[in-house]
Amino acid sequence: MAAEDTTLVYHERQRLQYCLLHALNNLFQEKDLFTRAKLNAIAEKLSLDDPNKETWTPLSALFKPHHNVITGNYDINVLIAALEGKGKSVIWHDRRNGASSIDLDGAEDSLMGIMLNVSARRFGGIWNGRHWFTLRRICGVWYNLDSDLKSPQSFKDVEEVKTFLDCIIDGAGEIFLVMNCKE
Repeated sequence: MAAEDTTLVYHERQRLQYCLLHALNNLFQEKDLFTRAKLNAIAEKLSLDDPNKETWTPLSALFKPHHNVITGNYDINVLIAALEGKGKSVIWHDRRNGASSIDLDGAEDSLMGIMLNVSARRFGGIWNGRHWFTLRRICGVWYNLDSDLKSPQSFKDVEEVKTFLDCIIDGAGEIFLVMNCKE
């Protein structure tokens, strides 16, 4: 990845399992646009609106269908609802097409950014889970805004972004294109 001036790029760092929270704020380039309380409210609404509610157990107070009350660990449903609430749409990228089918050079008013969900091993490999992070083009430069990174990492060009995305696909990661909705 190329060395670029990242002082104008907003970047939140990882805390607990709040990677979706950080990924969303990094996507929108705004601190506290999404908060733990806002994402928890979205997750709770999704649970209340679910016609197939599971029966309550004592563990239901901690392990909710769309998140963990203490650590976060939000699912795709929370991502989609949060983005739709901001007038965005989400397209789940068909991995059979590879990254070459994603128009990374298109107008910035069309593709807002890319959300990725990858396998993650934490705590010396004793915990396996999933990790959300964002790629975003800012002032014509694509950045990896992964909250696990110390700072945003710029890509040298679109081909490097596509190579990176193909590695995500090869590693069983998921790619979600965040689109600006056209009025």
